[in-house]
Amino acid sequence: MKISFIAHGKTTDKRLESLMQDYFGRISHYLPFEFLALPNLRTTKSLTPGRQMQMEGEQLSSRLQACDHIVLLDERGKQLRSLELAEWLGRKMSTLQGRLVFVAGGPYGFSADTHSKACEELSLSLMTFPHQMVRLFFAEQLYRALAILNGEPYHHE
Repeated sequence: MKISFIAHGKTTDKRLESLMQDYFGRISHYLPFEFLALPNLRTTKSLTPGRQMQMEGEQLSSRLQACDHIVLLDERGKQLRSLELAEWLGRKMSTLQGRLVFVAGGPYGFSADTHSKACEELSLSLMTFPHQMVRLFFAEQLYRALAILNGEPYHHE
């Protein structure tokens, strides 16, 4: 199984980028992994939030495949503890045939059309984080889940 993580925009903070790349490399030791940063939309100041979400959804749709299992990282999604995420991921790894695709949305979240294409929605927290930090937090949690599944001593509970 391959895991893809798609987010809108580039990571501009070099420190965060370095930390993300470290976790992406760690994840790749366990399974095929790709991170895709979709280009920022232009002239967003002239767009309504709804139009921006729609355009981001269209941009995302062009990168998805019919057999993808799409998981939106959304504040209204299901919250899991790290051990629960590991169990969830283990089930996906043993049952899915296509890619497992995690998506971090833009500043306004996801359009209704994007929500309708998703198989599941997960929340990293009830709190709001900058989108660049969400990438790092998600990468760390994905690595933690894989370490738990592989019996590595990374997670302590």
